Formats: sequence, structure tokens, C-alpha cells
Amino acid sequence: MKHITPTIWILSIVSLLTDTASEMLYPIMPIYLKSIGFSIILIGILEGVAEATAGISKGYFGKLSDTSGKRIPFVQIGYALSAVSKPMMAIFIYPLWIFFARTIDRFGKGIRTGARDAILSDEAMPETKAKVFGFHRSMDTLGAVLGPALALVYLYYYPQNYKMLFFIAFVPGLLAVLASFYLKDKKTKKPDQKISTPFFSFLQYWSASPQAYRKVVIGLLIFTLFNSSDVFLLLKANQAGLDDKMVIAIYIFYNFIYALFAFPIGIIADKIGLKTVFIIGLTFFATVYFGMSFYTSIPYFFGLFFLYGIYAAATEGVSKAWISNITDKKDTATAIGTYTGLQSICTMLASSLTGLIWFRFGANAAFITTGTMTLLVIIYFLTLTDEVNIKHQ
Repeated sequence: MKHITPTIWILSIVSLLTDTASEMLYPIMPIYLKSIGFSIILIGILEGVAEATAGISKGYFGKLSDTSGKRIPFVQIGYALSAVSKPMMAIFIYPLWIFFARTIDRFGKGIRTGARDAILSDEAMPETKAKVFGFHRSMDTLGAVLGPALALVYLYYYPQNYKMLFFIAFVPGLLAVLASFYLKDKKTKKPDQKISTPFFSFLQYWSASPQAYRKVVIGLLIFTLFNSSDVFLLLKANQAGLDDKMVIAIYIFYNFIYALFAFPIGIIADKIGLKTVFIIGLTFFATVYFGMSFYTSIPYFFGLFFLYGIYAAATEGVSKAWISNITDKKDTATAIGTYTGLQSICTMLASSLTGLIWFRFGANAAFITTGTMTLLVIIYFLTLTDEVNIKHQ
């Protein structure tokens, strides 16, 4: 476990606990929403609006973290908001309240993301970035194994009693907030004067950023524009005949594969190249989405979700490591915040678009469209020169 510092361990444990809380609810969320009257289109809009809120705030708070020189307060506040949002989802079932609670959760993610990833980047060297981000993703995703597993056990004894799960999920969320108080900001030189940070000031970074950053992010955003919420994959599995418990089980399996492979794939990416590993991940993604256009057996779905886990392990942490390596250290939170902010807006459009295509033309059309666009994105990345692999010391 060389290069994994105490700060990385604490931050990873905080993420693990938060993801345990969030992922305890994620696989039953579409089922719960349908049970209280949400249509497939409304589910898509809900997920899209929530991600857009996170997206806009990620860029701003990433920039604010860089200009203030502070990281930990953003991390602590962000995780606290996500914890509080969990029981809110069960208090009332009115659509506006559900939208509000879900948005609070994503807003918390927006506040913490840039600062958290900047901490991880600062704790690593350029040649170990994918390893560090991969370790964090493995720990984070382990929570996505524990959370649904706890939900599965609970639903075994209390089938369809979804509301209580939202209150239970508050417990690991609270523990995550308490653990975050063990993090300490590194002493940095305070700005000579207070710097004004308008809400959309992070957008100015785009024109000032390195050319390599813009090239990479353009490809990432085009991919995101057609990469909708995982909710649709779970709904597809449910439609194909998998009951609620099996849907949760297959989601646990996917996250187990993701958690198992994120760290070793990060180590491999540092050795053979971040772009190479990322493209391999996109290839697995396209395979999954084309494969989802068929109604088949349970083993077939487990095979697809195995590939989907490999895709996530090869792209999530690797993309952030890639970005942090082609931007200046002083702009890390801004660079990642700007990317993840624009990414969330694209996710909003993707989820809404997928919901619309599904509603008008069926699930198969939605998945085939995503698979086809992913192939075009792979071609785009293959055309990029080695300039996008430059590492700033």
C-alpha cells in the first residue's frame, strides 16, 4: 500500500461510509419513485435536475476552494448535506419535496467534489495519480457493495417497506461526517487580499486552461451527453424479468467488480498510459449498452454488469487522474470542478434524453443510441496526440 497516506485513508473511509448510505437507496430508488407515482419521464427529469445542480455547484466550489486555499471545510459541509438529505426523501412523497431532497443531496456532492479530488491529487505524484484515485474509487465503491447488501437483507425481512431504509441510511452518513473531522488542511499561504469569486467564474478557466485539458474534456463531455443515469440499466433489468431483490443483487455484483478492479487498474494505467486504459473502458461500456438491447437470461445480465464494473474501474478514477496530470497544481480543484460541473449538466441532458427516447421508441433504441455514440467518442480519443499525456510536475 505504498503511496497511500493517512489522509487518503481517512478521505476514502469517509467516502466509503457516504456511499454505503447513498447506495443503500440507489437500487431501490427507481422502484420507490414508481411506487409513489413517478413516471419514467419524471424519473429521468428528477435525476437530470439533481445532477445539474451538483454540476453547477461543483465548478463554483472547486474554484472557491482554489482561491481560498481551503479544502476540508468544503468536504465536511458537502458530506453533511448529503447525510441530512436521506431521511428527507421519506418524510413526504410530494414531487416537489422529493425534488428538493434529492437536490440537497447532489448539492452536497457539488460542494465537496473539487476540494476532495484536489486533496487526493496533492497527496500523489504525477506517476501515482491513477493509483491514488483508483484506491479512493475502490473504497468509495466498496460502500456501493455494502449499502445495497444491507438493503437486500432488510427487504428480505420487510419487503416493499422502502421508507424505513431512508432513515437507516442516515446512520452511515452521519458517521462519515464525524470521520471527516479527522482531516486537517495543510498550511498554505493565505491570499494577500480577499479574491472575489462570482458563481460562474469557474467558466473563465476554460479559455485559460491548457489546450490538452480542453481536448480531453471535450471528448469526456460528448461521451457523458449520451451516458445516462444507471437507473435506466436497473429498470431495463427489472423489465427483463428480474424481481426487486435480483435487481439489487446484480447492482451489488456490479459495484463489487468495480471496487475489486479500480485499484489494480489504476496501477496499470500509471504504467501503460491513462488514455489507453480509458479507451479500453469505453469499449466495455459500448459492449454493455449494445448487449442491453436484448432480453435474455439472468446469467447474461450478470455478464453485462461484470463488464460494466470493469468499464467504471477503468474510467472514473482514471479520468480525474488524467485531468490532474495535464493541469497546474494550483488549479486542480477548479479544473476538476469545471469538468465535473459540465459533466453533470451533460448527465442531466443525457438522462432526460434517454427517458424521452425510451418513452417514444422503447428501451432498445435508447441503449443502441448510447452504444453508437460511444464508438464515435472512442474514435475521437484515438485521434488525440501524445500531447494529452503531458504531466505537469
